[in-house]
Amino acid sequence: MKQTKSKRKAVLKQLNEHLTEHEHTAASDNKVILELISYDEHSYDFKDNLGIDELLEQCNLTRINWINVDGLSDGDLIKKISKKFDLHYLLLEDIHNTDHQPKADEYENHLFFTLKMLYRIDGQNNIDYEHISFVLGKNYVLSFQEKEGDIFDSLRNRIKQETNIIRKRGADYLLYRLIDSIVDSYYSVLENIGRQVEEIEDSISNNPTVEDFQRIQKLRKEFIYLRKVVYPLREALNKVVKNEDEFIEERSIKYYSDVYDHVIHLIDSLDTYKDLTSTLMDLYMNTINYKMNEVMKLLTIITVIFIPLTFIAGVYGMNFRNMPELEWTNGYFGVLAIMGVIFFVMIIYFKHKKWF
Repeated sequence: MKQTKSKRKAVLKQLNEHLTEHEHTAASDNKVILELISYDEHSYDFKDNLGIDELLEQCNLTRINWINVDGLSDGDLIKKISKKFDLHYLLLEDIHNTDHQPKADEYENHLFFTLKMLYRIDGQNNIDYEHISFVLGKNYVLSFQEKEGDIFDSLRNRIKQETNIIRKRGADYLLYRLIDSIVDSYYSVLENIGRQVEEIEDSISNNPTVEDFQRIQKLRKEFIYLRKVVYPLREALNKVVKNEDEFIEERSIKYYSDVYDHVIHLIDSLDTYKDLTSTLMDLYMNTINYKMNEVMKLLTIITVIFIPLTFIAGVYGMNFRNMPELEWTNGYFGVLAIMGVIFFVMIIYFKHKKWF
């Protein structure tokens, strides 16, 4: 027991040092944005541009509260939230560790869920990855994002609507909607990648270029990362669906099961697109080889045609005295005529053989 307490104190000390160091090294423009949405079936409040102390004071736990934090640079702010909601010290480490794979951890008073938020950058073919963590407790959901901006605007608008089902459900349903929004964004990213695959396929069929090869390689790397993001998410959701500590109400389990099914479908789609990308690489190499063969065939035909012509020109280019044809008045034109006949005969022959 004493060893456990000592270990916990050591971890807390390391965490405090990490948070302090993070504060000092954070850039001045890396600001933290706070947002509080508090609601029940009959009332709704939205607060932003507040300090952390004032925001926590206005957090009414008799209603459902969603506190969103954009930016993880302010260690004191995170510690104040931790103190308010009695968050486990290991949970705080997971919030700051943005390299974590998706996972779900159950603590005594709250459920921790972390995953990656994906969205494609407008006008470019890059995927923007952002680590996001959720903490589910009694009548509250905390969300911690790396930077400003997310994909939850439509969900915020739905919460405003008094008739929306979100207003009639608990915090566990809010967490489901947040996770579901992120999983839906995965579909948008995959659809965009699917369009890229079609574009690359058309480009390769018409005229394969080095840029096509580079785009294929880029897609393959993205699929490797997406698999690392989506596969662990399946296990995390499976853990939530089992609901061993009853953080999720029984009536909400079916919604999480639905998200779980979506993730399974995403994994199947990822495997399909991965196979298509491999097929694209094979198509690219085959097309390049085909075009190379066409060039080689053309050069071979030209070479074969000019071999007999070169032979004739070589024979009559010799400087021997006893060559009767050299005295022939029309010998020059006769040799050209013979060369022309040979040329056209060979062209007709190659055409008949369908060599070109």
